[in-house]
Amino acid sequence: MSRILNVAVVGCGIGRSHIVEGYLPNADKFKVVALCDLNQERLDAIGDEFGIERRIVNFDDLLTMDDIDIIDVCTPPGAHLPMVSAALEAGKHVVCEKPLVGSLRDVDAIMAIEQTAKGKLMPVFQYRFGNGIEQAKRIIDAGLAGKPYCGTVETMWRREAPYYAVPWRGKWKTELGGVLMGHAIHPHDIFTYLMGDIARIFGRVATRVNPIEVEDTISASLEMKSGALASFTATLGSVDEITRIRLQFENVTFESDHAPYNPGKELWKILPRNEEVKSRIDALLAGWQDVPSRFQTQMARFHDAIFDKAELPVSSADSRRALELVTAFYHSSSTHTEVVLPLGPDHPLYQSWVPTEFR
Repeated sequence: MSRILNVAVVGCGIGRSHIVEGYLPNADKFKVVALCDLNQERLDAIGDEFGIERRIVNFDDLLTMDDIDIIDVCTPPGAHLPMVSAALEAGKHVVCEKPLVGSLRDVDAIMAIEQTAKGKLMPVFQYRFGNGIEQAKRIIDAGLAGKPYCGTVETMWRREAPYYAVPWRGKWKTELGGVLMGHAIHPHDIFTYLMGDIARIFGRVATRVNPIEVEDTISASLEMKSGALASFTATLGSVDEITRIRLQFENVTFESDHAPYNPGKELWKILPRNEEVKSRIDALLAGWQDVPSRFQTQMARFHDAIFDKAELPVSSADSRRALELVTAFYHSSSTHTEVVLPLGPDHPLYQSWVPTEFR
């Protein structure tokens, strides 16, 4: 049986990055056989660039194509729920760009569909992959880092008027949020991936940089379930662009590479407490094998999950944790109160965090 999976990419914006970074480097695992986009000009441009002949404008047509194994949803966030649901119900494997959906209610609905679905669902959090973050994760999981003390996440990016010329950006109904949803969601996911679950948060959001509906500046104070403390800050008005994650543990301090859009790729600064800790870390990392960053490794591990019963590299539960943070952030900012996690169906923003006037 062939182990090459046929992929249909829906949305030729970020979908192009999935092809270039994720599928082409894994040509022994995937073949992109179809594209779907409402914009015929963009559809033809990407189809011609990569020699993909099947070009579809009606998403539903993909659901009946028996030779398609994976539907990769790269549309604006507001379209994710019906597409992911339909693809799972049609028996397809599904890859979906972040955010998976636009509310805790919707992510719980997707997770319910997963329980009986034939295919697997993998949300995208490509920033998790690369040598730097993988080494930090291995040290933490091995117990060498010790007790977590505190951490900081700074997402200092820049977005100006041309970025918001794309019609769906900067609007609640289609983007579902601002810097929290489309930008800092990646570094925040890295933080919880390494430091565990959040217990409570006091957050603030503001629109300071651009004349848009959604927020472009945020700040928060957090307490982790471990007892560790953390602070998150992000803006889309920075002059230069960096992503900086610094984690303080009992035995080790980690600091990420500052590359804004690939903080996991390069080796992180690892500062052991003493020579004994250093020796144990050196032994753990001896013979380290390169881990390609971003989509290349995420897609390769998705293939492993499908064929070799490996764990999904990113799960819908990971997406729920990210969306729970977003929900708590918006609620805390609007009520000026601390929010305790986890959040269930009884939370006021469970059905939607989008302000009523924009739904």
